[in-house]
Amino acid sequence: GHSVSRGYRHTILAGFGLFIVVLDQTTKIYIMQTMHLHESIPIIPGVFNLTYIRNPGAAFGIFASSSGAFRMVFFLLTSLFALALLGTILYRLHPADWWGQLTVVSILGGAIGNLLDRLQYGEVVDFLDFSVKGYHWPAFNVADSAISLGVISLLILFAFENKKPDPTSSPQEQPPSLS
Repeated sequence: GHSVSRGYRHTILAGFGLFIVVLDQTTKIYIMQTMHLHESIPIIPGVFNLTYIRNPGAAFGIFASSSGAFRMVFFLLTSLFALALLGTILYRLHPADWWGQLTVVSILGGAIGNLLDRLQYGEVVDFLDFSVKGYHWPAFNVADSAISLGVISLLILFAFENKKPDPTSSPQEQPPSLS
């Protein structure tokens, strides 16, 4: 009964996370193989280009000017911390909280995608380049998209979670804590 459905759910969540990582890595490899660094191909002129950029910094170019060694240590530590934190959140979520689980797995998939770039190239491949009226949003990738959508989704979840002293909802049974 329960263990089967739980295993099935884990399979779907793992598949979703893997899909994000594979889509992220496949699109980056495609860009690297078909475009020159800093080349830009207009898809929707004035709005959306494919632009091959390598970003040595964090999201949107933060830390891009720091030394390579500092960046590598910083990103490995922050990535491991983020993965541990996300894993913990995922483990503690109520088994019925599908949306919460998909949200955390989305962020996890994105974090793994960008971590794989850092481990392979020491920087992250970005190529999604949007601009509005000449203002360019910093280029990003599938992993960044998964992380951003996941974080926005988590914020929405938390916002609604805190507004829910609803007597009709069944109390969530928490397993006894080990501490």
